[in-house]
Amino acid sequence: MTNRCRASMIGSPTLVVFLSFALLPACQTPAAQPSAYAPPRTPDGKPDLQGLWQVLNTATWNVLDHIAEEGVPAGQSVVEGNEIPYQPGAAAQRLENFKKRRTEDPLTKCYLPGVPRLTYMPFPFQISQTPQYLGITSEYAHAARIIYTDGSPHPEGTLEFWMGDSRGHWDGDTLVVDVTAFNDSTWFDNAGNFHSTALHVVERYTRTGPDTLTYEVTIEDPKVFTRPWKMSMPLYRRLEKNVQLLDYECVAFVLDKTDQ
Repeated sequence: MTNRCRASMIGSPTLVVFLSFALLPACQTPAAQPSAYAPPRTPDGKPDLQGLWQVLNTATWNVLDHIAEEGVPAGQSVVEGNEIPYQPGAAAQRLENFKKRRTEDPLTKCYLPGVPRLTYMPFPFQISQTPQYLGITSEYAHAARIIYTDGSPHPEGTLEFWMGDSRGHWDGDTLVVDVTAFNDSTWFDNAGNFHSTALHVVERYTRTGPDTLTYEVTIEDPKVFTRPWKMSMPLYRRLEKNVQLLDYECVAFVLDKTDQ
């Protein structure tokens, strides 16, 4: 019951019993009903995820709660519980990364951002969809992914890719993507949160409205973290007239000492 309801029942025991029954319907909060959004379908009957999408958060700078600093807007955590469960040695490495973030963030070298960081960079990306695969093309540095939905397995052997290897399947109206075969050269954000080659990512894409997608991702890396952890955020459709991906060519600038 709310405080207002409890306060209304202060009095004699008999009155309290009477009022507890009399006020029960008014004090109860109806259970929230899940919204049953029926997404548009592709010709093969799957939810249509196509379009230009973009986040409205600051996760690329720091996936956790953080204050503003020069060049970095303040932001709220997208991590469940606002905690990343680092092993002790990995936590020390993350602190070192944070101290050197202005020069050591892989994006300062124009490396590909990896998964899941590509999704929450401040650049739009386009999803194209066929029965066999989904293509994701980002405005950032021509970064692209192919998510195979044809039932094919991950390739065998020890392979390392900047964007990993993505294999998807449908769980009802949710696209579930299993991503493996990463290198260890990407970060989750500019704050130095990192991973090893043992990174395993599971993404979930769900249409929740005409112009919204819910993006959920589970991170697992037994060499760096003590347990799996999760992030989630909405993605928004870009609705401007004639909106399209433009060109962002990343260039790594190396300053000569005489220029400083």
